[in-house]
Amino acid sequence: MNQGKYVFSQLTGYLPQRVFDGFVKKHDGNRYVKHFTCWNQLLCMLFGQLTNRESLRDLIVALDAHSG
Repeated sequence: MNQGKYVFSQLTGYLPQRVFDGFVKKHDGNRYVKHFTCWNQLLCMLFGQLTNRESLRDLIVALDAHSG
């Protein structure tokens, strides 16, 4: 039984989201975004790296498995 935060949540706690949002705003990264923001993309790519995914298709399958 989980008693605290998941490891992924603990690791992303060290990422300074305000600094990242500043970079995104500076470069207008979310200009044409409807729902999948730069922050969401960063978290997906980080998840792919930490779980050693070999392709984007593999990453999508893993994310769909965890969507519930």
